[in-house]
Amino acid sequence: MGFDVDKIRAQYPALADGRAWLDGAAGTQVPEPVIEAISDAYRAGLSNVGGPYESSRRSSGIVAEARAAVADLVGAPDPACVTFGPSMTSLTYRFAGVLALGWNPGDEIVVTNLDHDANVRPWVQLAQRAGATVRTAEIDPATGELPVDDVVGLIGERTKLVAVTAASNVLGIMPDLKPITDRAREVGALSYVDGVQHCPHAHVRIADLGADFYATSAYKWAGPHLAAVVAADPWGLENLHPDKLKPSPESSPERFELGTNPFAAMAGVVAAVEHLADLDTDATGTRAERLAISREAVAAHEARLATRLFDGLAGVSGVRRHGAPQGPTTPTAFFSVQGKAPAEVSAALSERGLNVSAGHSYAWELVHALGIGPEGGVRASLSHYSTTEEVDRLLTALGELSA
Repeated sequence: MGFDVDKIRAQYPALADGRAWLDGAAGTQVPEPVIEAISDAYRAGLSNVGGPYESSRRSSGIVAEARAAVADLVGAPDPACVTFGPSMTSLTYRFAGVLALGWNPGDEIVVTNLDHDANVRPWVQLAQRAGATVRTAEIDPATGELPVDDVVGLIGERTKLVAVTAASNVLGIMPDLKPITDRAREVGALSYVDGVQHCPHAHVRIADLGADFYATSAYKWAGPHLAAVVAADPWGLENLHPDKLKPSPESSPERFELGTNPFAAMAGVVAAVEHLADLDTDATGTRAERLAISREAVAAHEARLATRLFDGLAGVSGVRRHGAPQGPTTPTAFFSVQGKAPAEVSAALSERGLNVSAGHSYAWELVHALGIGPEGGVRASLSHYSTTEEVDRLLTALGELSA
């Protein structure tokens, strides 16, 4: 097998501590190639772009390489489609500010209560300021799934934007986006897709999703703390003019990036994408071709572990998994233990060497729609470096806690 989880894990220094790192949805650990790429960039010396010396040219090259790497990862047609920023939340506020400039009273936007609040609140706040109407697509509270027909039904001739997640950050549910984005395009609306939890677990092709904008965070796929919003084509950015400093670049995508880019972190992004492309050692060809093969191998590995996790949780008395998805999901489980607060469960699992998160995880509308409130639940989320043994450790510990 070209995908060898033990060899992959050996590249991650943090995993050597013996703990089970089951919190990938909150951020993955970083492999040696990424650590070295960041360190090497600093060792070689970096200067701001635009200078006539090697350190400045090195920074410019790193930025270009990072755009090309993310474009390969998500299937963008051109590196010029890729805008970088410190987080998905900050970038979404940035894009919301410019996209909302054309909104007027009577216009409409569509959001969902399956989404992380970062793909809800910026759009709602800007719509309220513009006097536009917000339409919210509701999940099925019994299953947690987002009925696609309901979302499509909210999109009309006055719709300006549809914001929807490609994968829930707590339930793992992956809605069928294409009917939604097709309908948005049909009425002349834009689609903004939150791919933060989708990108780490899927072979992404923006064209297949139909997204006009796709957001991803590198620290969810073994990279540094950096995010990107990727347009479906460069033209999608050319017609947008965000507020910026007068002497800042007029070119796109540079005009969307405030201040100096984190060049060393961008070197880490390049290394992370290369790492993902090489997870299946049998993968050959261009980076994009190797990514396609390796991402499929990751999906198969995670699917096996997810089945073990989901089936195991169903067999632990006193444990209730929130949502009952019937369609595709990421390897993420959101659950509660009878008689124990989520934070209490997370702390008890930590004492047993298991890293899982607890709370609402910023899925603010979703936890209320599920009827569990801001206390939220416990989230176990698997990654490409997760193992069967770690899943079994979690299930055993939960059995002890719920006994």
